[in-house]
Amino acid sequence: MNSSFISRRTALKGLGATLALPWLEAMGPMTGWAAGNTPASKAAPNRMAMLYVPNGKNMVDWTPQAEGELTAELPAILQPLAEHRKDFSILTGLTADKARAHGDGGGDHARALAAFLTGAQPRKTDGTDIRAGVSVDQVAASRLADQTRLGSLEIGTEAGSMAGNCDSGYSCVYSSTMSWRSATQPLPKEVNPKLVFERLFGAGSAQERAKRDAQRKSVLDLVKQDFSDLNGKLGRNDQRKLDEYFSAVRDIEQRIERASKFADPKPPEGVAAPAGIPATYEEHIKLMCDLMVLAFQTDTTRVCTFVLANEGSNKAYSFIDVREGHHDLSHHGNDMEKKAKIAKINTFHTTQLAYLLGKLKSVKEGDGTLLDHCMLAYGSGNSDGNAHNHDNLPVLLAGRGCGTIKPGRHIVYPKETPLNNLWLSMLNRMEIQTQRLGDSTGELKNLA
Repeated sequence: MNSSFISRRTALKGLGATLALPWLEAMGPMTGWAAGNTPASKAAPNRMAMLYVPNGKNMVDWTPQAEGELTAELPAILQPLAEHRKDFSILTGLTADKARAHGDGGGDHARALAAFLTGAQPRKTDGTDIRAGVSVDQVAASRLADQTRLGSLEIGTEAGSMAGNCDSGYSCVYSSTMSWRSATQPLPKEVNPKLVFERLFGAGSAQERAKRDAQRKSVLDLVKQDFSDLNGKLGRNDQRKLDEYFSAVRDIEQRIERASKFADPKPPEGVAAPAGIPATYEEHIKLMCDLMVLAFQTDTTRVCTFVLANEGSNKAYSFIDVREGHHDLSHHGNDMEKKAKIAKINTFHTTQLAYLLGKLKSVKEGDGTLLDHCMLAYGSGNSDGNAHNHDNLPVLLAGRGCGTIKPGRHIVYPKETPLNNLWLSMLNRMEIQTQRLGDSTGELKNLA
């Protein structure tokens, strides 16, 4: 195979289905697979993902006591991430200034999500004249448009309205949308895993999808002949890697199929829940995480945003013995019982993050793992939900960004350091040279 490499864009095809492939030795060196967008010193293309959780955190249970290297004695909320402590850093001191009122009164939840990736003050309106700013993911997507099949992937687990008044005169679009293609064009997230799967792997026409569903054929069944032809040309290591990849795809298909047999969770009033959503919130999050991993693994996209729940979400977490709504509890008034329940919710979310980091670390790529070639920012546009403050935000940065980031630390930045300085730093590590983004004032120091 060394004298006749196959293209990194090789895909397996069948009836209305296209299955992208992960990197294989038969595709040549990883630097070639990176399509010229990655310097020769790097082993793979860099990816970025931004994950959002609502209503802030119990900051005392989130923030490490000392700067420097993270130890096994992590704060309570971070304990689920203990085995990954060398793979992420906590960044303290970052501020989303444009989420503040600046004379607009209430609406901190709507502003928190709308300003999180844009660094722009959203216009207070519940009409059609919405306006925010271009989000960092879409800056990256526009510059990488010729490198991957999908410029970006926007996913979530809680549907939201794109109109109406959801927060003190702010349109519902602000509190349910993190990604903005332009100042006036929000990009709604997809919450149905089945539709995300079809977007990633191609599902053909509605007629072809119906025929496949009727025959209960998976994407893998449809590309079986192409797989057989390719597999005969591969070495033993590539055959093993392809088997592992196919097993992951089959597992996701089966989980989506099982989810479709359950009644859909009750959606918010006036919002229709699409079919195929798992019966449990935890399985929903995990399915979306697995789809993100496959999207990065196959280089279908290098940019993803994931809203685990809408800002201001009042979801109850009865499965962890928290029956009150999340938003209601976030206004805890320093009630210790309510704060303990908030901590349970916060810990549930970091447990799901630990699952994602583990999946990314399990995928071998080049001389490292998929996580080594990623930058994952996780956080909220609110700090303490009770105070509705937007300074000193809870922000975690995971991955090594193709060797451009040194994780495993608690880094404290000066007060009022713009959150957008982090996004600017991540863009430049994607080889997207940008001088300014929203209210940024320069790149963050000490990440490497």
